[in-house]
Amino acid sequence: VQLQASGGGLVQAGGPLSLRCEASGNVVSINSMGWYRQGTGKQREVVASITRGGSTNYADSVKGRFTISRDNDKNTVYLQMNSLKPEDTAVYYCTARRLTTEYWGQGTLVTVSS
Repeated sequence: VQLQASGGGLVQAGGPLSLRCEASGNVVSINSMGWYRQGTGKQREVVASITRGGSTNYADSVKGRFTISRDNDKNTVYLQMNSLKPEDTAVYYCTARRLTTEYWGQGTLVTVSS
């Protein structure tokens, strides 16, 4: 499974940004997809995840501001980020779980200026 993320960039605090990640290759049996992030000098942390059936989970720090969604027909997961804060600055990684294996994309940088 290959994951191609896009949509990162520079945004002012309070603004929106959306990320997109498309899975390709052996996409049969992909269940959950999601996003992690890692800020400079910080540990990687889960941001949000979504199952094939649409069940979602969010980190407390992004609840009410971020929305994860997916299009199963396009094997694509999205992350809509609103009310961004400087502390949201990080490299965002797309993930997909297929059977017992978790796959990672290359990461896309999100920078939120104050």
